[in-house]
Amino acid sequence: MYTAFFGFKENPFNLTPDPRYLYLSRYHREALDHLLYGINERRGFIAITGGIGTGKTTLCRALLDHIDENTKSALIFSSFISDMEILETINHEFGIEMEPGAETKKDYIDALNQFLLNNFSKGGNALLLIDEAQNLSHTVLEQIRMLSNLETEKDKLIQIVLVGQSELKGVLEAPSLRQLNERITVRYDLKPLDPADLRGYVSHRLSVAGGSGNPSFTNRAFKKIYAYTRGNPRRINAVCDRALLIAYTDEKQTITKRMIKDAIRDLGGGTGSGQTLEGRSRSVTPVTITLLILLMITAALAGWNLRSHILEVFLKTELSAPREAEKRPAILSQREKGLEALFLDERSSLAGLFDLFQAKTGHRPGGEGEESLNTDNFDLGLVSFSVAPEYFTLFKKPFRVTLSGPLPLSVPQPCYLLICEVTYNSAIALDGEGNRRPVSRDFILAHWGGKVSSVYPYEEREAYLAKGMNSPEVLKIQKVLTRIGYPVDQDGVFDTQTFKEVVRFQKDFGLNADGIVGRRTMALLFQMTE
Repeated sequence: MYTAFFGFKENPFNLTPDPRYLYLSRYHREALDHLLYGINERRGFIAITGGIGTGKTTLCRALLDHIDENTKSALIFSSFISDMEILETINHEFGIEMEPGAETKKDYIDALNQFLLNNFSKGGNALLLIDEAQNLSHTVLEQIRMLSNLETEKDKLIQIVLVGQSELKGVLEAPSLRQLNERITVRYDLKPLDPADLRGYVSHRLSVAGGSGNPSFTNRAFKKIYAYTRGNPRRINAVCDRALLIAYTDEKQTITKRMIKDAIRDLGGGTGSGQTLEGRSRSVTPVTITLLILLMITAALAGWNLRSHILEVFLKTELSAPREAEKRPAILSQREKGLEALFLDERSSLAGLFDLFQAKTGHRPGGEGEESLNTDNFDLGLVSFSVAPEYFTLFKKPFRVTLSGPLPLSVPQPCYLLICEVTYNSAIALDGEGNRRPVSRDFILAHWGGKVSSVYPYEEREAYLAKGMNSPEVLKIQKVLTRIGYPVDQDGVFDTQTFKEVVRFQKDFGLNADGIVGRRTMALLFQMTE
């Protein structure tokens, strides 16, 4: 929206991980040096960790421009996969063609080993890079460890880089992964930018975007940016993008401290926001606000009949079959006509969310599925969470996300995107006329406002699950946790391991990290079940 006004060729503060925009601060340079050393010296395992939004994914993409041309690479950016799926993905990324009928792990490992031997005999190297590695299950990590056994007498045939959030360090310290942890010979923990790097970071992005000296930031503006972001690149991008939009509407070429303060307020970063350095909110919606929202929903859904009829529909709905849209990535350009129809107001987005839940969730509370998290007697509630954008692919049921970033002036404020379903690296959204529209991952990340709302059927006297309990409900929670990357023993006992994984899950998603599976934790787990 403001690119032409400032003379940019493109948005300088886009949230997508473009390697052209990588600013090599002292920490990013050191991380890149560690990566290149580990790969070129054939050290086997390398681990790069860092907080959310510190530039790990951008660093991974930039790494490809620095590796030797004789190094074959396989990049995996979706880490919620099984041990068999990761073998299939690795071979596919390396371009290995499997023999007809190949379907076992041995078949895939044998084919990979033959490829690596042939590559090594020609003087080549091989790189396997896995982003968001903290989400890998222990079973998958153990499978990856076994791949490091593919070696000659002197050299490793494949160099494996695990890139993940700070939690990856804790995952690797688990007793069951001791052998893997001991094989990691190169490690680096990526830090946020120093205050001295902020000016260079902003100038670098403006230059890459084609800026010719405009806009300019005042010294006080830079100080305010750093005070808010603490050097986190993703948050710097978000606040600078919003500040440029404010300057554009004011027809100003200089970004002032006042504009930064307004941008922070627009992003929900005021003193009462409760945001952490990771950019997540820990606020809890009061019960009174929830009741008011439910009253609004009742008015919006005047077309609904009695709730008993709704419950009957829920109980008879079956899981819908995979759709064709899931088989291919969906792309939506901001320049497409009719884009404004995707930006919904409060009333229509809430009504649409409940309609989608009724028609498409397919989850029967108290049903026969072994991972059902609810009982027959339930009420419908609206729950909201502050979620980082990269987690949207975990959601299995319809949800609504608050939008931010450059938005058309004609759309309502605040506005929302209503997601029917998540597809391969993208999603299907519902527009104001009820039409299904594909939206790309880039579009979602660029406009992600952080606040996600979804419908949760809950029992009025729903029991909390806590450490020391032993019940079928605990077993159901354990199965869900394990499947989404928080591995625990599935025995129905709420033991210390389950407690720690629940706390880790709660921290990752901005919940109260008390280790108790209450209504909000249960609601988010429900959102992540098929």
